[in-house]
Amino acid sequence: MTEHSVDYEAIVVGAGFAGLRMLHDLRELGLSAKVLDGGSDVGGTWYWNRYPGARTDSEAWYYCFSFSKELLADWEWSQRYPSQPEVLSYLRHVADRFDLRKDIQFETWVVSATWDEPTSTWTICTDKGQSLTCRYFISAAGPLSKPYLPDIPGLDRFRGEWYMTARWPKERVDFTGKRVGLIGTGATGVQIGPVVALSAGELTVFQRTANYVLPARNRPLDEPERVAIKADYDAIWARVREQYYAMDLGMTDRSAREMSHEERQAVLERMWEIGGFRYLFQTFNDLWLDAESNEIAAEFIRNKIRAIVKDPVTAELLCPKNHPLASKRPPCGHGYYETFNRNNVTLVDIGDNPIEEITATGLRTATDAHELDMIVFATGFDAITGAATGVDIRGRGGQLLRDNWAEGPRTHLGIGVDGFPNMFTLLGPQGPFANGPTIAENQAEFVVDAVTHMREGGCRVMEPTPAAVESWVQHNEDVVSSSILHKGEEVHSYFLGANIPGKAHAVLAYFGGAGTYFQRLAQEVESGFPGFVLAGSGPVAEPAQQLERESDAQVAA
Repeated sequence: MTEHSVDYEAIVVGAGFAGLRMLHDLRELGLSAKVLDGGSDVGGTWYWNRYPGARTDSEAWYYCFSFSKELLADWEWSQRYPSQPEVLSYLRHVADRFDLRKDIQFETWVVSATWDEPTSTWTICTDKGQSLTCRYFISAAGPLSKPYLPDIPGLDRFRGEWYMTARWPKERVDFTGKRVGLIGTGATGVQIGPVVALSAGELTVFQRTANYVLPARNRPLDEPERVAIKADYDAIWARVREQYYAMDLGMTDRSAREMSHEERQAVLERMWEIGGFRYLFQTFNDLWLDAESNEIAAEFIRNKIRAIVKDPVTAELLCPKNHPLASKRPPCGHGYYETFNRNNVTLVDIGDNPIEEITATGLRTATDAHELDMIVFATGFDAITGAATGVDIRGRGGQLLRDNWAEGPRTHLGIGVDGFPNMFTLLGPQGPFANGPTIAENQAEFVVDAVTHMREGGCRVMEPTPAAVESWVQHNEDVVSSSILHKGEEVHSYFLGANIPGKAHAVLAYFGGAGTYFQRLAQEVESGFPGFVLAGSGPVAEPAQQLERESDAQVAA
């Protein structure tokens, strides 16, 4: 049977870290590829999230691509935690250096993707009225790309200005002298709040759930430090690919139970002063597993809050007490707690006193009215699955992906979905929650290996077996249930989909460790992709059924 012609061999959705790396690798493989992105430039989440104060929570020297030594050598990071403009400049530099823009179509949103069984191709339809065909459909939209705006009555009546941090305007927003209401105290709210407070007449922060905010301790990187980092990159990447969250942080091998009270306090104090996520990894090795160890680290943070925030009532409201440390994503702060010592900043707890409506001149909670000139929604995302379920994606027999995932995502290795052949997801559900660029690179390399395996074997269709998917789903659930992360459902953690009303509560990300995950990808490749069905050209139903039985047997073995 002759091969059906297509517009592109691969279509990639998203021009952030994952999409750019995927495009580069597909080109290296000699495939024609097109990237579609809704923004007017590259950057992905770093294009859209341009709110004041936006910056990484990973240190600069490993929040980047590792595939090109020349790129590593010629780019200069200015700070330990680079700001949004600097990350966006980096991604623009990557796009220019590797001439990627010529294969990217900007200001284009994908509205549907449909698998065609007779031709073994995907048809991708856009909001521009295009209908593009491809063999490989790759979603690289990322975990934080579909903003969530809570359904609060009355927003259409508000006479002031309102903004979403995830769709911040390119034009400067002037807070000077204004009464600003900030809704949300996750990672975004923690970053934007201190910046708004510097010029706003009044800043009122509406907090549903208190968060554990770790001090970032940001600082400039001097030239000797940058030279030393570049000279050590081989070792840095080796450490990153083994570390639990794909960061150059290392892990302690000591349990809190093995230390005296004085030793524990000294370790916690040292990591608090160094700053960043080291507090989570280099204090106690059982912080994620043992409730007593976790509580020791959590109470240390609460005592820091009480020492920093001068008003004891505000300090106590800022102390998280209803969830363990790290059961929600802990942000890195840049003067967050100190901001509440300013005379123009007020904290309102809406956990037990929820916002009931937006009014023409502000908002009203169950007990109080607040007059505002501006409202900033730092309310996060329909995280991890939202980018895919928000598009009409149909696989075999017309099955809809959002229906397939109605009770939670079901993938093999966070990359493939049974019933959706030749579809791959990067930085999607049930992949590691970890340092994004490193995860994206390893997943892109896996897709290249998979496509190469297909081409060398004369196969046109590849999809996970149901048994492999079920095994991976169960493994994700087992990992979370054995750690403190399962508590996230109680505090609306997006790890479990609990931040979106009506969304199924399920494990959305892999928490077995990035290093372990990379080993699992390598095993899949080296073993000839036993968790996947491979079939040749033409109609695939009958041979796929036979191959699936054989593949399931391999997985079970």
